Amino acid sequence: MGIANEDIERIRAQVSIVDVIGEHVGLRKQGARWTGLCPFHGEKTPSFSVNGDLGFYYCFGCQAKGDVITFVREIQHLDFVGAVESLAAKAGITLHYDSTQETGQRKKRSGLVEAMAKAVDWYHQRLLTAPDANQARGYLRSRGYDGDIVRTYKLGWAPDDWDTLSRSIGLSSEVLRETGLAFLNKRERLQDSFRGRVLFPIFDSRGDAVAIGGRILPGSNDPAKYKNSPSTAIYDKSDTLYGLNWAKEHIVRQGEVVVCEGYTDVIGMGLAGVPWAVATCGTSLTDSHFRTLKNFSRKIVLAFDADAAGQGAAERFYEWERRHELDVYVAALPPGADPGDLARSDPTALRKAVAEATPFLGFRINRLLGSANLTTAEGRARVAEAAMTIIAEHPNELVRDQYVMQVADRTRVDPDRLRTSARGADHRAAQPAPARRRPARPESPSLLVLGLAVHQPESVADWLHDVLFTDPVELAAYRALSGASTLHEAIEAADPEAAELLQRLAVEEVDIEADDVVALLVAEAIGRVLQEVGADARATDDPLAAAEVVGWLKLRLEELRESDTRLAALGQLVPFLVARGEEGA
Repeated sequence: MGIANEDIERIRAQVSIVDVIGEHVGLRKQGARWTGLCPFHGEKTPSFSVNGDLGFYYCFGCQAKGDVITFVREIQHLDFVGAVESLAAKAGITLHYDSTQETGQRKKRSGLVEAMAKAVDWYHQRLLTAPDANQARGYLRSRGYDGDIVRTYKLGWAPDDWDTLSRSIGLSSEVLRETGLAFLNKRERLQDSFRGRVLFPIFDSRGDAVAIGGRILPGSNDPAKYKNSPSTAIYDKSDTLYGLNWAKEHIVRQGEVVVCEGYTDVIGMGLAGVPWAVATCGTSLTDSHFRTLKNFSRKIVLAFDADAAGQGAAERFYEWERRHELDVYVAALPPGADPGDLARSDPTALRKAVAEATPFLGFRINRLLGSANLTTAEGRARVAEAAMTIIAEHPNELVRDQYVMQVADRTRVDPDRLRTSARGADHRAAQPAPARRRPARPESPSLLVLGLAVHQPESVADWLHDVLFTDPVELAAYRALSGASTLHEAIEAADPEAAELLQRLAVEEVDIEADDVVALLVAEAIGRVLQEVGADARATDDPLAAAEVVGWLKLRLEELRESDTRLAALGQLVPFLVARGEEGA
């Protein structure tokens, strides 16, 4: 049982690998390739390359590689069929199976996503047109949300009734409950989960609606200001970041991501001119959030009270910085202000707070020193001691020492005394091994020719033959290419080493003339022949026996070096090498 091969090839041909990977990785155009930070290992310098035309990616740091199906399998932890079905659903491609096949959870997820999208549209239209949404529309206008904002973020209105959605939307009771849109009340009757609330749809990074957050209107008797969808088969709040679907392109361009605490904060950031903001969905930041964010930017700016959770939160931030090779900064918002409110009252101050964000440890030290009494020796000693407790939490000794000097300057305490205090709480962490960087462009003629055979096969097809390759991996790669009609077929047919070489070459730039590099490769092969002929002649009693062939080869080599005679020389030398190879076989 399986998906028809023609449909798999349609997926590879019609689905843009750049678009798919771009949902998870911040990609930048670089020549004919796209580059970004590898999602499969931590790095600060991009070593992840994508060739959109050929449909392959390759990481020069960890050697992750594959096509669009491989990427979806790895990033979403799906099997092959699940990855193909996910891509097909997104591209609107109907799949055909060799025989009846149960897709189980994959079909279920697709159905739940469709149901949630239907509910989001229903709630959105209710906000735009329903008479009972007048108060909600007035509230949103008071927040500075005009019609464009409402439509951009697909805001909605849940009527203050028991089951209006459940009765109106045409979804089964089972689907309504599995999406968290409704539940069975004590009377075993279906009841809407959201009532009398302005709704903020939550989308995953691909743009699929997966959940909803609801806010009460001012004057409501409901004690819960916010209510969110429960965890479902399509939504896990510890993995999801509100607004990432809109912000990801801005994050890549800006080189940083701002993390807020709420939906209105993200919208406020956008209104204030900071559209690279996201928010957690009613939970604190998790390691999963950081794994997602590192694919788009290595600079994380926290736009909330990052120190409120105390030492435990600090240790987690430092661990995430180390593990994911990130830099965590904090935007110094005015006391008591949140981004959503500040966007309305003073958007310039909000932008300034983000632009002047300071490293997490620096923010904590500055806030401590700013609130301390530094006019007395006792006050300076107390704050110095408190500052060293904070500094000691950082795992990097060099970073700690920089802040020791700052505290020493502000408190007038000898830095060596402070260092002694800091050593008592050394939380030094092992540093990760540096990632293997992208190697320099291959300069050997054989690799350059193979690159052309991958990217421009028609430019070298007339000249290539087994006899030109001496490296066994390169020879295997060439044979796989020459025996296949597509690069995908060649990679599938090749042994692992040759397949990896082909995938690496697929993301390399090719900027050399075909006849130039083929001439270099043929010249190398002729050089080997001249050595063999010379050795054979010296082993005989007639050292001049090979003079004629040697003279002919050297003349052709001279012609090979000249652009106006190069093609003619290739037309003679390649057949000569092939014939010689067949004779020796």
